[in-house]
Amino acid sequence: MGDLVIYGSYGYTGNLITREAIDRGLDPVLAGRNRDELTDQAIKLGCESEVVALDEPKVLDMVLDDADAVIHCAGPFSRTWEPMVAACLRTGTHYLDITGELDVFEAIHERDSEARETGVMLLPGTGFDVVPTDCMAAHLADRLPEADTLELAFHAEMGVSKGTAKTMVEHIDGGGAVRRDGRIERVAVGSESREIDFGWGHDDMHAVSIPWGDVSTAYHTTGIPNVTVYMSMPPAMARQQRFAGLFAPALGFPPVQATLKWLIEQTMDGPDAEERASDPTFVWGEARTDDGDRVESRLRGPHTYDLTAATAVEITERVLDGDAPAGFQTPAGAYGPDLILAIDGVEREDVA
Repeated sequence: MGDLVIYGSYGYTGNLITREAIDRGLDPVLAGRNRDELTDQAIKLGCESEVVALDEPKVLDMVLDDADAVIHCAGPFSRTWEPMVAACLRTGTHYLDITGELDVFEAIHERDSEARETGVMLLPGTGFDVVPTDCMAAHLADRLPEADTLELAFHAEMGVSKGTAKTMVEHIDGGGAVRRDGRIERVAVGSESREIDFGWGHDDMHAVSIPWGDVSTAYHTTGIPNVTVYMSMPPAMARQQRFAGLFAPALGFPPVQATLKWLIEQTMDGPDAEERASDPTFVWGEARTDDGDRVESRLRGPHTYDLTAATAVEITERVLDGDAPAGFQTPAGAYGPDLILAIDGVEREDVA
């Protein structure tokens, strides 16, 4: 296998990915800008490390020059994807990240032609955002190739790391999003809702539409022009979310954002191993045609953070083994709908 750099390895999710990589026999170089946290982690895990900030392009290039791939774990990705992608294009390094940010997927897609010319793979979203849902989209498209409408949903007792929470704050004023006739449309938060049977005892759960990454990626994976993504949410919480949406513009002001991020830094930690072990993830999907044909499938798997670590490393191993198609890619677009079934504990069933 080739050489791997994990950037932002000492964050909550980055640490889970790093440990998974080591457990699966990889020897990553750990990188990031916080010298103390990086050094402490590298000593504990017995890894090589490189201190580098994303605004140091020459140093970043030196770190990536000998690498075949980088897993970029330092969010919010709306602020960090561009310098890392640029460095990967300069050094010929395959780019992987764990973003779920809709605008980031679309922005990286715009670099497709550059990546193809340089032979570099750009594959954002190698974690829970968006591997299981992207694989579900591809599976449904295979089952109903003429589908023109796709709906995806998930139910998960996620728990949230500091990094995830800060990313949510970054986009708190962005509202919702769906894809209609191939175009992304901005809509009110939770503008659509439905009841969903996630199976395995999670039937008839209320779910509301959210601006999940699949509004971007599912279209690129399947070509289906109408995409909506839902998250399970009790009706009372959904009403509170819609009400909070009225104040979303004010929450985007820099002083408010800074205060929220400070509170997150002081008060939040990600879920511990016991919490992750007790909370599986459920995904549901439906594809339809105008003529009334439909297919429905669902899957379940490990906790979102454990799933992220497993899928990120599974994809990385394939890339390091030379299976890395050039250009912008989605997980299922590159590796097919059964990629998710390579993860221990994941099962899928067709309902209709």
